Formats: sequence, structure tokens, C-alpha cells
Amino acid sequence: MPHRAATTAERIRYGLTGLAVAFLIILLGSIVSHSGRDEDDVAAAARNEAASAPKEPLAELGVAPGPETSEPARNSTSKTK
Repeated sequence: MPHRAATTAERIRYGLTGLAVAFLIILLGSIVSHSGRDEDDVAAAARNEAASAPKEPLAELGVAPGPETSEPARNSTSKTK
């Protein structure tokens, strides 16, 4: 039985080491792919996205409030004599 416990612990250690190596390889690949981008391209994409953003998003959805009136609102509770 002691032989099996040692073998199991060794297999777990190898498995965790393999997972750590895979994680580090993916992390390194992500860093390399992000560093390959030009910062100008990222800035240009952000500018284009901001320029294409709707100026009046509520109006485009059709839920904008009505036009302002030039008359002051009348208070219906006040009494005039």
C-alpha cells in the first residue's frame, strides 16, 4: 500500500505541474499577441467607435421626451378671483 500512496502523490504533482506549465504558456502567448498590436490601431479604433456612437441615443430609440414649451407650466390648484 505505501507504494500506491507515493505513486498517487507523484501523479498529482505531475498533473499540477503540467497545468501550471500550460497556464504559463497561454499567458505568454497572450502577452505576445497583445504586444504585437500597434497602439495607433487601437487608438484609431477607439476614435472610430466614439464617432459612430449615436448623438441622441434616446431619440434614436423613440423614447426622447417631448419638445420644450415656451409657456410656463400652469398650476391647476391655484384659484384666481
